[in-house]
Amino acid sequence: MLKILPLNNINFNAAGQNKTVPKLNEDLNSSDKNPISKKGERLKLARSTFIAGLGFGLTMLAEIFDGGFSFEHIEKAGRKLAEKNYKNAARNKKEMMAVVSAFGLLAMFVGGCGFLYTLFKTPKILYEGKLNAYTKSRDMDVYIKGNNIEEQLLTQMNEKAKNADEAEKHKLKEQYMQLKTVKNQLPAFIKDEKKS
Repeated sequence: MLKILPLNNINFNAAGQNKTVPKLNEDLNSSDKNPISKKGERLKLARSTFIAGLGFGLTMLAEIFDGGFSFEHIEKAGRKLAEKNYKNAARNKKEMMAVVSAFGLLAMFVGGCGFLYTLFKTPKILYEGKLNAYTKSRDMDVYIKGNNIEEQLLTQMNEKAKNADEAEKHKLKEQYMQLKTVKNQLPAFIKDEKKS
C-alpha cells in the first residue's frame, strides 16, 4: 500500500511569497543530488561551439588559400620569426623553427577564428545552457524521485512479506509484478547520449 506523506515546512520569505518545501523521509532527501548543472551544460555547449569554430577557421583558411594566397607567404613570415628569435642558433635549428613558426601562425589563425566564433555565439550558449539545464534537471528530478518511491514501495512490500500468510504473499507477488512492469524509465537525454 502506498503511503503518502504530508507536506511540511511552509516557509515565508521577506518578499511575502509563499514557498512550500515538500519533505518526504529524511533518508530519501539526503542522498538525492541532481547531477545536472547550468555550468556543466554551458561548458558542453561552449566546447562544441569552439570545435565548430575551429572547423570554421579551417574552412576560412582553405578559402584564403584558394583565393591566391599561398603557403609561401606563411613560410616567409615563419622565417622572419625564426631569424628574429633565434639569431645565434645553427642553420638546421633555424630552418626547423621556421617551419614550426609557420605552422604556429596557421594554428593561431584557426584558433583565433574558433575563439571569435565562440565569442559571437556566447549569448546563445548562455541561453541554451540555462534551457538545457532546466529541462534535464527537471527530468532527472522526476527520475530520482521515482526511483526513491519505487525503493520505498519495495521496502514496504518486503516488510509486509516477512509477516504475511500465503494469500497476502500471493497478493504482494502480484503487486511486485505490477511494480516491475511500470519500472522507472531513464530520462530521454540519457538514452540519446547512450545511443551516440
